[in-house]
Order: sequence, then C-alpha cells, then structure tokens
Amino acid sequence: MTLNRENVLIEALPYIRDFHDSVMVIKVGGHAMVNPEVMSDIIQDIVLLRFVGIHPIIVHGGGPEISEKMKRMGKESQFVGGLRVTDDETLEIARMVLVGNINTEIVALIGKHGAKGIGLSGKDGKMIIAKKKPFQKIMIENVEHEVDLGWVGDTEIINPELLNILIREGYIPVISPIAMDISGKALNINADTVAGDIAAALKAKKLILMTDVPGLLRDINDRSSRISRVAIDEIDDMVDSGLISGGMIPKMRSAACSVTSGVEKIHIIDGSVSHSILLELFTDTGIGTMVYKKEDE
Repeated sequence: MTLNRENVLIEALPYIRDFHDSVMVIKVGGHAMVNPEVMSDIIQDIVLLRFVGIHPIIVHGGGPEISEKMKRMGKESQFVGGLRVTDDETLEIARMVLVGNINTEIVALIGKHGAKGIGLSGKDGKMIIAKKKPFQKIMIENVEHEVDLGWVGDTEIINPELLNILIREGYIPVISPIAMDISGKALNINADTVAGDIAAALKAKKLILMTDVPGLLRDINDRSSRISRVAIDEIDDMVDSGLISGGMIPKMRSAACSVTSGVEKIHIIDGSVSHSILLELFTDTGIGTMVYKKEDE
C-alpha cells in the first residue's frame, strides 16, 4: 500500500529524533558519480540530513573517472584485491581527478542545494597520516607472487580536529582520499577505507557506503539476492568462500573495522537508486545491507 505523505513523515520521525546531532559519514562513489541527475539527488539527500540536525561528512571516490581519464591518456588500470596499482603517473591522474574535479563539483552542488560545503583532502590539516602499503601476496596459476601496489597507503593516524571545527560551524566537509606520509609524500587510499577510518575516529552514528549494487549479493548476477544484514564475525568466512570478492572486500573490511571501533551501524547501498540515503535511514524496511555487531541485535 502506498503511504500518504503524512504517514511518510510520521514513519521518519523516530529516526530523525534518534539521529539528531549525530555524525554520519557518507562515502559517495561508483558509477552514480558520472550521472549528474543521480549525483544531484545524493547531495540533496545529504543537505536534507544537515537541515534536520545531522552532521554529514562526505568522503568521495572516483574510480570510474580515474579509469576513464587513464584510458584517454593511453594507460591501463590494474587492480589487486580490489585496490588500484598506483605508480607516479597514476597518482598524478588520481589527484587531478579527485581533488581538482570531483571534489569541487560536489562542493558546488552542496551550495546549489542551500548548504555550505568545503573541499578537503587528507593532507589538509594533517587530517590523514598514512604509510605505504607493503607488497601484496596474490596467487597466479597456483603460484604465489608479491605485488607492489605503488603509492597506495594504509591509514596510520586520523586527526579529526579540523572536521570537528567545520561541522560545529555548520559546514559539510567533502574529503578526497589523498593522504600523506610523515615525509609529506602523497598516497592514494581506498575511499571506503578512508570513510571507515574517519567514521571510527569520530565515533559516527552511521557510515554509509554507496556502491553500484543493492548491497552484498549472494549471486552477483541477481540483484534480488541481496543480503540485508551481516554480522562482522561472518565477514572473514564470506571472503574465504568468495561470497565477498573484488571491490566489495575493502568495503566489508572497512565496515567491520568501523563497527569494532565504535561506529554503530554500517549501510552499503545502491547509489543509483533515487534518494537511496533517505530510504535507507528513514524507513522501516531499508534498501541495502547493514553491517553490525551480533551483541547489538
């Protein structure tokens, strides 16, 4: 049965009350980012969160845009375990796309919808201090190889001081996942991982990871096979069995670390669904996959 307008608002009321004055970290990414209409809907949702008393922080990726830019420059993208291999040229392209293009576009959209956005990278205010990832072990034709991911980092320290100042003043921070090591060298970090690290540092109420699928699927070819709830102690077995694979691995591992570190709930949702954030947060049924601790049931 279709809800009347007033019933939609009444259904949302307890969620709005519960979430008021809380921090939510929203990772925006996937192919929804190359669709201006979908991106506008996403930012409109985030601005609405701000005006009902929630403090949203946006972390954005840019994988499809980086791959497209590399293709146009005659360079092939390589991935290991869902992470992009990043040499000097790839890092420069990633910085150009993430900081120079996507970040400024999101800030402009926030302003268009009536709120105050501010663009940042992990280097600003030493927000994200990272270290270069060690060599990754992969199996090729049953033979183990070590692969250097290049200028790809792991977070060592999150300094949330700047973010706390900005959200207190009513800004929506928009963060590119470019960090720095202790010597000042730029490192590319997976945006899902950055979002999880920031959510954990701020003890966020929610971490929302937007992707191109409805959530975690039992069958990647069947969008109706969505798993609505996953406990964090189930994730390793799901990775070992292959149920979680590719780019979903860093998403789910980031979700598990965030919940362990104090984030209440993680939601993995399809960013291409119109107003998916509002549907996931403010309705009884939700539309994505929620990651949680079993003891919190």
